[in-house]
Amino acid sequence: MVLENNRYISLCCKGLKLLQQRGFRATWRKVCRKLHLRVGQAPKRLFTRSELEQQVGKRFPINIKFSIIVPLYNTPRRFLKEMIQSILCQTYDNWELCMADGSDEEHFWVGEICRDYAAKDSRIHYRRLPSNLGISGNSNACLKMSSGDYLVLVDHDDWLHPAALHEIMEAICTYKADFIYTDENTFHRRPQDAYLPHYKPDFSPDSLRSNNYICHLTAFSRGLLEQINEGFRSSFDGSQDYDLILRLTEKAKQIIHIPEILYYWRSHKNSTASDTMAKPYAIAAAKGALAEHLERVGLSGKILDSVVPSTYRIKYKIIGTPLVSILISNKDHTIDLQKCINSITEKTTYSSWEIIIIDNNSVEEEIFEYYEKLEKDARIKIVYWPGKFNYSAINNFGVEHAKGEYLILLNNDTEVITSTWIEEMLMFVQRSDVGAAGCMLYYPDETVQHGGVILGSGGVAGHFHKHFQRNDYGYMSRMTFAQNLSATTAACMMIRRDVWDKAGGLDEKFAIAFNDIDLCMRIRKLDYLIVWTPYAELYHDESKSRGKEDTIEKQRRFISEVKLFQSRWEKELAHGDPYYNPNLPSNCENLVL
Repeated sequence: MVLENNRYISLCCKGLKLLQQRGFRATWRKVCRKLHLRVGQAPKRLFTRSELEQQVGKRFPINIKFSIIVPLYNTPRRFLKEMIQSILCQTYDNWELCMADGSDEEHFWVGEICRDYAAKDSRIHYRRLPSNLGISGNSNACLKMSSGDYLVLVDHDDWLHPAALHEIMEAICTYKADFIYTDENTFHRRPQDAYLPHYKPDFSPDSLRSNNYICHLTAFSRGLLEQINEGFRSSFDGSQDYDLILRLTEKAKQIIHIPEILYYWRSHKNSTASDTMAKPYAIAAAKGALAEHLERVGLSGKILDSVVPSTYRIKYKIIGTPLVSILISNKDHTIDLQKCINSITEKTTYSSWEIIIIDNNSVEEEIFEYYEKLEKDARIKIVYWPGKFNYSAINNFGVEHAKGEYLILLNNDTEVITSTWIEEMLMFVQRSDVGAAGCMLYYPDETVQHGGVILGSGGVAGHFHKHFQRNDYGYMSRMTFAQNLSATTAACMMIRRDVWDKAGGLDEKFAIAFNDIDLCMRIRKLDYLIVWTPYAELYHDESKSRGKEDTIEKQRRFISEVKLFQSRWEKELAHGDPYYNPNLPSNCENLVL
């Protein structure tokens, strides 16, 4: 079963890349035929008939009425009927369906169908608009019709899972959630044939600024809507939902993600689900929404297109040129260190940096000769740590000699690829809400070594997208945009100096393994975000300097550090990584075969 799930996720990733490379419509059928072969093996929770029956009539401690907002425009007969039927099948029955119709006269059946349903069920409300007001105007007309405590956004040609409102109600009662979103899937004719499950992370502000990953299904309280003063804005038509979600999440007190597929997004020739470029104006609108969002939250940055359509790259403004201290621990390994240092001095565009090499008991004459050459550069300093190898202690010692406002922990077996690697991390770490940033690391064979860290993978933690090819997009394009993750590797990690001090640096109880993950966990406990960006790229010949865990002593030490991490972060491990969906393979390094 796990093997089949991994192949399925891998196929999803490859399918997305093919769609982009060869054109969405040209390859759609071919990709979908391949994806359909794996639909039955997709990891997901299934509600049994018994579970759905038990949901019907369930009493909750509070009484919540949902207003389902559905703007209509020239909706095909079958699509409209199937959407309405999916709402009538909800196991939670305190809802109203608000439909405002801007269809033209040729699509007269839209009104006929809606009025017929409304005559049979008083919860269904229909209003014929005098003219088409556009997606935002039609949606706002729906809002004016509504009277519910929470609003639920549904497109006129999509489906809701029968348990959707029940599960949202559970989230409201359990967590007092004022903004809720769920996982979703995409289908052609029937939800049973859905082929592209989107298993989302919990709320991730940097992921949301990179793309509207929240999308469907979205529900929010009326009180939250009132806080932002206006509903949908016509100036952002095409990305009106994105604009609304950005504004709502800025104000929300409790954002809850339900990791279950409760929404089915229909793909057809005119839909965004089928072809992002079917609505090119939507991308321009999304950039405008992002620009206003950044202004509202006090950030300054330039919004660019990312590799995949409808995903974005924000180049935040860097304030000043603060000193960045690059700390590299080393023992002998002259060739590796030389390659690392040369890549920094020859490629780095950022001007204000220093390198502190912390030597740990080198014995080869060659390395000391190299140190003498390096120290002719006033920006490079060599300090000596004479104790037994302890990565945490060595770097803590190095920080004592650092003058920079920002620190980079860097392995000596890395090599800079991106000339702006420092800027790409600094633009995030300068933000007051971010504590640390990491980057994309590749093996010398051009496969991914590190795409961020997933907590709990393999029992402790694992590298996201490990062994993917360098130019792959990753699961739901997540290799292509900046996002929040639980941790990043100290093979290349930037940390603000004041955050390092607050967190207490690296814990020397973790002599070799998991010290970086432990540090990131402590940074997050201080309410800072961790950001991973694919736009800073380096090579990393993983563990080349230290070697493998190939002796009994090393293995005992490794096991002891595993147990220490598991004991210290028992609660967090049990809860699961908030940035990695529980429906995905439990070992993220098995995401692709």
